[in-house]
Amino acid sequence: MNLEIDFLDETNKLSESDRELVQSLLDYAAGQENVEPASELTVSFVTNERIQEINKEYRDKDQPTDVISFALEELGEDETVIVGDGIPRILGDIIISVEKAKDQADEYGHSFSRELGFLALHGFLHLLGYDHMNEEDEKRMFGRQKEILDGYGLQR
Repeated sequence: MNLEIDFLDETNKLSESDRELVQSLLDYAAGQENVEPASELTVSFVTNERIQEINKEYRDKDQPTDVISFALEELGEDETVIVGDGIPRILGDIIISVEKAKDQADEYGHSFSRELGFLALHGFLHLLGYDHMNEEDEKRMFGRQKEILDGYGLQR
């Protein structure tokens, strides 16, 4: 199972092993979620300042956050996804604040890798339609997140 992930590191602070972890974890998650092979997404690593701009522009929240996802498959009424032979599925974009990930890793007492993996997976599940707007959805999404992280071997 291989996702086509376009990595953009605007911070120049991530190592090759950080990118490999995200690729490997999301490949694993895609297999667990039965996502079509060669599906595409972008993962961007940004500063707190940049994610705050994005958060303000798209969510009306003038503060930095840890991860934002933009799913390309969110459909309105009477819309359908066109999937055909040889047409890759484009899932969307995940944007992660490297500064927030480092701060939260320290705050929660686990590794930067664990926090980076958690945020990437959280964003990925949003791209697949998971959400946490109410208690039931939150239990489903966070439960699935824990199952995948545990199955992959990335515990706290």
